[in-house]
Amino acid sequence: MAVLTLPLNGVYFDQIKDGTKVEEFRLVTPFWSKRLEGRSYERIVLTRGYPPRDDQSRRLERTWRGFTRKTITHPHFGADPVEVFAIDVSLQAEQGAR
Repeated sequence: MAVLTLPLNGVYFDQIKDGTKVEEFRLVTPFWSKRLEGRSYERIVLTRGYPPRDDQSRRLERTWRGFTRKTITHPHFGADPVEVFAIDVSLQAEQGAR
């Protein structure tokens, strides 16, 4: 099955791991449009940087629940609003809450 792997900055990885960040953002670009629009994945693998394959402490798996397009202002992308793909990385489905 198809897996979407997203390498993350350590701060964002830790926020997703502790449940305080439920969306991962990627700029709307041709690269990300091709990877996301019209595609479906079974799961998402989030990594803290680029860990060795056997380092499970720096990997999180989530069920694919899609994305939405949003316009946000975020320090990571600068001071101006940008359009992003907001990928759902919450644990809700795994915990039976959805």
